[in-house]
Amino acid sequence: MTTPVSSPPDSLLDAYADRARVRVCGLLVHEGALLLTAHRGLLPAGQPYWSPPGGGWHFGETLREGVAREFREETGLEVSVGRFLHLHEYHGERLQALEIFFEVTATDPVALPRLGHDPEHAPDQQLLTEVAWRRPGELVRLPPQQVHPILRDLISADDAYIPQLRLR
Repeated sequence: MTTPVSSPPDSLLDAYADRARVRVCGLLVHEGALLLTAHRGLLPAGQPYWSPPGGGWHFGETLREGVAREFREETGLEVSVGRFLHLHEYHGERLQALEIFFEVTATDPVALPRLGHDPEHAPDQQLLTEVAWRRPGELVRLPPQQVHPILRDLISADDAYIPQLRLR
């Protein structure tokens, strides 16, 4: 699935722009809510962009190792990475990525997520602004551009595990 999105020029995004990337991401559900991260710099006027934790796949690691590393970096949680769920193609003006989504479970079910960091950015240039549990009902009330395409039409958190078909 291709999602054409206009990305504003922003120095925060220069590290990712004008090249194809492979991103690994995880979907973690707890009590009907999904763990999501808010990012800045992707939308105009400082609007947040909500997506599952994830990021660039590194040379030398497996996809699942990459998902676990990204969860540690962005949420402080240790996770067990399960089955493959989705492949999403993102294509914007300056950003292009294949995003590979996996099911994840927290290794410590009582551990609390905390806002992590992007190691690619200095402390004052972080893209991550928030980590939070969001229910599908909250996501559908947000403007569509603020929510990752695989999460836009969820009725329940269980739907995140079913590939979403879109007619456009």
